Amino acid sequence: MARISRGEETRGGVCAPLGFRAAGASCGLKAGGGLDICVIACDERCPAAGVFTRNAFRAAPVLLTMENLGDGHLQAVVANSGNANAWTGERGREDAVAMAAMAAEALGIREGDVAVASTGVIGSYLDMEKVGRGIREAAAGLSREKGGEAAKAIMTTDKYPKEIALDFGGFKVGGMAKGAGMIRPDMATMLAFLTTDAEVPPRELAEGLSRAADRTFNRITVDGCTSTNDMVLAMASGESGTRLRAEEVEEALYPLCRHLARAIVSDGEGATRLISVRVHGAQDAWEALLAARAVAESPLVKTAFFGRDPNWGRVVQALGAALPDLDAAGVRVFFGGIEVAGAGSPVAADAAALEGVMAAEEVDLDIHLGRGEASGEVLTCDLGYEYVRINAEYHT
Repeated sequence: MARISRGEETRGGVCAPLGFRAAGASCGLKAGGGLDICVIACDERCPAAGVFTRNAFRAAPVLLTMENLGDGHLQAVVANSGNANAWTGERGREDAVAMAAMAAEALGIREGDVAVASTGVIGSYLDMEKVGRGIREAAAGLSREKGGEAAKAIMTTDKYPKEIALDFGGFKVGGMAKGAGMIRPDMATMLAFLTTDAEVPPRELAEGLSRAADRTFNRITVDGCTSTNDMVLAMASGESGTRLRAEEVEEALYPLCRHLARAIVSDGEGATRLISVRVHGAQDAWEALLAARAVAESPLVKTAFFGRDPNWGRVVQALGAALPDLDAAGVRVFFGGIEVAGAGSPVAADAAALEGVMAAEEVDLDIHLGRGEASGEVLTCDLGYEYVRINAEYHT
């Protein structure tokens, strides 16, 4: 992989790179009020790329954005929270098209250069009068100082906005994301918008984004559920004059995406701790990720972590179910660096030390399979009472 200088964290989120402005508005889509619609705009039409949900029932905004990205260029994104505009049939399609048209008119750009994103409750129609009012307000208020406002506008059950910007010397990258529930790998359930002022051709931007997303957003899970509305978009204004190849794009976007991905898991609905499930000694990368995901998505494992219980029996159960031919003789399990099980038998461990490990806000769970050189990691969180409360009351 090509090497570029290490990025230094800076302020501004998606507006830190040159050429981008953003704003949020409140139009009444959220029952509790607050910012619920945002616009992110580039000064000029620019190269863009996206990664989208693999759910069979992609929401209307996802399908429209995929179409509008057909030539590898965009100039703006309009996104709303409070309503997913998913499973809404032809009317949903018409509403997504109307959102793009409203944003285009307010910004004086081509309708086909607008990406549309929505997040919230599935199966409800948008109130387009409110949406139109919000789009016009956000478009009129665009500023390089309002990246944080835009990040707040896409929140649903998130406890806090998620944004970051990195300065690589010759260019900058910025990003914002939302997500706390319905999170699962293979385009984790979320919205993320990334910007850079580097000069990148569309194809190379798409390649770099895809690889960065696969190593980060596709390696997280909160509840094993894949949404209808996931998307990650990247736009490159080129205003810095620094040209990047696909490998350099990946290297620049990776720390940005990893930060946002970790923030999503840490903010998982009702979560109290972040868990890194790391599998070593697998036959290949696919097997390593299969094993890591099986453990990371096990409700028994996740509830044990919520209860601070180093119940390694739940870990080996999940492993054995995922890999039926796995030989126990080669398997070893570590909680926070402390071995608790190996070669088909329990391992005596210091109870006080384990108690300290399980009480931490971040816990490493290392699993050695003993049958190869490949490794993989999936980030997850614990599962507790608050997750049930949030999702039992989400619609009502």
